[in-house]
Amino acid sequence: MTLFKKYNLKWIVTVLAATLVFGCESNFKDIQKNNISEFFPSSDADLVNLKYTDSGRITAVLVSAKMLDYASVAYPFTEFPKGIDVTLYDKKGKKTFIKSNYAISYKGTTIIDLQGKVKIFTEEGQTLETEQLYFDQKNQWFYTERRFKLTGPKGVSNGQGIDFSKDFKIINSQKITGEVETNDK
Repeated sequence: MTLFKKYNLKWIVTVLAATLVFGCESNFKDIQKNNISEFFPSSDADLVNLKYTDSGRITAVLVSAKMLDYASVAYPFTEFPKGIDVTLYDKKGKKTFIKSNYAISYKGTTIIDLQGKVKIFTEEGQTLETEQLYFDQKNQWFYTERRFKLTGPKGVSNGQGIDFSKDFKIINSQKITGEVETNDK
């Protein structure tokens, strides 16, 4: 009889130990899940058509198939995962057009990151193509360190690294190749 009680006691202790081990493991996994923050947009919009104004004058029109707004995260941003099509207007009504496959706008700054087949062109026939381009909205300035192709009435040039004003009046390029007509004699 003591042998039966001895084995019965060992069996009970083993079952309790196993229950504690598996029970603690389950709770530990639940605690780990609670510490993972969910990363969801606070708003989501399809077929967006935004008009930006300054003193009653339209300064830009942004069109996108999808917009995700992450306003409730530590560093808020707005994402355009299906790309954007933007028209910028200067004070004289001249237009600059921007297209990209993806864009992200950081709310803490005035920077927009354009990615994937970025193309900018003006009514005067100037075109810039690259894979990534940043736009500083406050200073109305574009820049990239990536390879680019710049086409204009005076020729075509390729290079790596460029920055320019939104109207293409000021252009600073690096590592440039190509044939461009200049006024220098």
